[in-house]
Amino acid sequence: MGSDRDQIVEHLKFLAELGVDGISSDPLWRTRPGDSLWDSPSEAHAADDIAPAERLHGIREDLGDCTRCRLHGGRSHLVFGVGRPDADLMFIGEAPGRDEDLQGEPFVGRAGQLLTKIIEAMDLRREDVYIANVIKCRPPQNRNPERDEVETCRPFLFAQIDAVRPRVIVALGSFAVRTLLDDDRMPISRARGRVYECRGARLVPTFHPAFLLRSPDRKRDVWEDMKRVRSILRGD
Repeated sequence: MGSDRDQIVEHLKFLAELGVDGISSDPLWRTRPGDSLWDSPSEAHAADDIAPAERLHGIREDLGDCTRCRLHGGRSHLVFGVGRPDADLMFIGEAPGRDEDLQGEPFVGRAGQLLTKIIEAMDLRREDVYIANVIKCRPPQNRNPERDEVETCRPFLFAQIDAVRPRVIVALGSFAVRTLLDDDRMPISRARGRVYECRGARLVPTFHPAFLLRSPDRKRDVWEDMKRVRSILRGD
């Protein structure tokens, strides 16, 4: 019992750090994507006879044991994506890190734990959203992805977006923003605060969770971005 209470206290502290002033009992944020209060992407594309999960499976099959760029030589696992195949909300980061490479799942290290807390602060669960990266293999020493590596992986990322058909995409950090907006010079500091169109979805840029680990004072900025995401999903 005490353990549960401690977890609740820690969660409330995290919400306070994000700038959340209280907890809402609004049933909308306890309703999961696909329920009656949400506009399901699958409803908007009811004529399609291939389910999002099947589409994603096909994309993963196309990737196979990918050797299309130099990064394949140093990877432990190819990191494809995880989450609800028909999610209304999709998070896209930069590339796998050490933990992701070892486990084959995006955002499972310290930055991933923070991302999970951010998702939960929105009164959603990690399994309600879809999470992917621009790059599917870990760059050596976590260096920045190079242009040809991004160009090699980008078609598979775009295919993932087209399969999931989210209503909102959250671009985590500069590399995700630049890839999705096709603008190599766009800094995250300038992209934040605006909403863009991307492959039929609304694109909301925000800071990468790894950046927040180094600069926790920017958590409030991210929470403002997540409130914008919630507003779009609610149709406000």
